[in-house]
Amino acid sequence: MRNYIIGDLQGCAASLQDLLAVLPPHASDRLLFAGDLINRGPHSLQTLRTVMQMGERAQSVLGNHDLHLLAVACGIRPAHRDDTLDDILNAPDRDELINWLRHRPLAIHEQGHLIVHAGVLPQWDLQQALALASEVETMLRSDRWMDFLRHMYGNQPDRWSDDLAGHDRLRCIINAFTRLRFCQADGTIDFAVKEGAAAAPEGLMPWFEVPGRRTAEVTVVFGHWSTLGLVMRPNLIALDTGCVWGGKLSAVRLEDRALFQVPCPQARRPG
Repeated sequence: MRNYIIGDLQGCAASLQDLLAVLPPHASDRLLFAGDLINRGPHSLQTLRTVMQMGERAQSVLGNHDLHLLAVACGIRPAHRDDTLDDILNAPDRDELINWLRHRPLAIHEQGHLIVHAGVLPQWDLQQALALASEVETMLRSDRWMDFLRHMYGNQPDRWSDDLAGHDRLRCIINAFTRLRFCQADGTIDFAVKEGAAAAPEGLMPWFEVPGRRTAEVTVVFGHWSTLGLVMRPNLIALDTGCVWGGKLSAVRLEDRALFQVPCPQARRPG
């Protein structure tokens, strides 16, 4: 059995099929997705169904667009003008899809790799990151999940403290795992800058370059940051290569770091 990690799909079902066609076929292979399965691309429903129907062969962490769908489906947030979620929201199996999605993890630890959607705060080590992810996962899988979604949005608190509690604690955790790009050296999150790593204003740095980052001993794999592009370092793999923007869809095989990519049609123009 081999493990492939795949970057952000964002509703690009045809690109997923193109990528699967170039992966060496093996029935027992596992596919691990870095989140944002849906939204912005043209076929969100088909994409979500495809991954869901793979059963135990596939697993995905939650991304910010996946969480947005949950909130819209519950009437907690309005749809955005550029959302492509109507096919899911109007689907006859809508409830089954939503239920499946809310049971996805925020973090996966596989063969020395920590898979998340956006990032990990520099104060967290591997075990703390997994434990904090589990706190949110437990809430999303409980009968209180809609109440959690009502309090999920907001930019505060923007810095982790072990003393955080209640909705503030869960909001900080989920913002780190699904929205993080830049932060200050003390781990304070910046929510405004979305450009590539070289565009960081003074005082900010990519989360993975903070000195003393406590997950440096594990390889962190993430998506979310299309302007960053493909990054492959000994302890870091960034896999959002802009599929929905007309870039590529990328997969990395964990066992040997082999890279597989397919070109993608442009479904959305940046900006």
